[in-house]
Amino acid sequence: MKSLITSFLEYLSLEKKYSKHTIIAYKTDLVAFNKFCETEYDIKHLREVNYAIVRSWIVNLVNQGISNRSINRKATSLKSFYTFLQKTAQINSNPLTKHKALKVEKKVQVPFSVKEVEEVLSSIDLEKDFVSIRNKLILELFYSTGIRRIELVNIKESDINFSNKTIKILGKRNKERFVPLLESVLKTLREYLELKKQYTSLEDVLFITEKGNKIYEILVYRIINTYFSKVSSKVKKSPHILRHSFATHLLNEGADLNSVKELLGHSSLASTQVYTHNSLDAIKKVYNQAHPRSNKK
Repeated sequence: MKSLITSFLEYLSLEKKYSKHTIIAYKTDLVAFNKFCETEYDIKHLREVNYAIVRSWIVNLVNQGISNRSINRKATSLKSFYTFLQKTAQINSNPLTKHKALKVEKKVQVPFSVKEVEEVLSSIDLEKDFVSIRNKLILELFYSTGIRRIELVNIKESDINFSNKTIKILGKRNKERFVPLLESVLKTLREYLELKKQYTSLEDVLFITEKGNKIYEILVYRIINTYFSKVSSKVKKSPHILRHSFATHLLNEGADLNSVKELLGHSSLASTQVYTHNSLDAIKKVYNQAHPRSNKK
């Protein structure tokens, strides 16, 4: 049975180009499901599983107090696994074909306001040491490009093109995209690269720690959280919320959805459309100001 899971994980890595983090999550879900089948049904071959067994596994997860959102993710892992087995002619049908995801409450992601972003950036402008300039560049890149945290961590110096004023981003599944850079960001970039020369870095990485090592995701999260905790009372203060703010503010200013999709590196418009909800207030404001029959003051 392990060989089936192993071949599936290799497929995700080599063919689908999934990240190590995602592959570990798939492996954890499949190993746990395999153990459940062995313990509860004495099934040692996952080819023998039917939907009744899958349904009892889901009930078991619910009884453990696991959230519907997490259960849906686990079920997605399982469905992908059986789709792979079906495509490789190892089973005739996918036991999760007719499975419907459990209902989940939609999480409202509240973006930072333009004022909050400006306050944070203004507070760093006074500092000129290496860490402050690095942190300022991190904040500016997040807000001006909408990149993901892992994408920022993996940026190389060679990805920056000062002539074209663009930066190459390696996104999910190794998909490359080129994002334009504002003149203000290029200015901070030059300052940072000049200060970076005092550190010895073995890799062609853009962002490093004070010890000259490649920056890591937890540190990036701490940087964003620390700065925005000073100006914002929002519950979530993370790199993802800054990415969310980038998309929302662009849409509020009239950017078209497809352009925002390309900048964010989304594979479909459906992923980008979640950001339009936060633009409704801006749309209502324009509507109320422009419509002849509105009660505008």
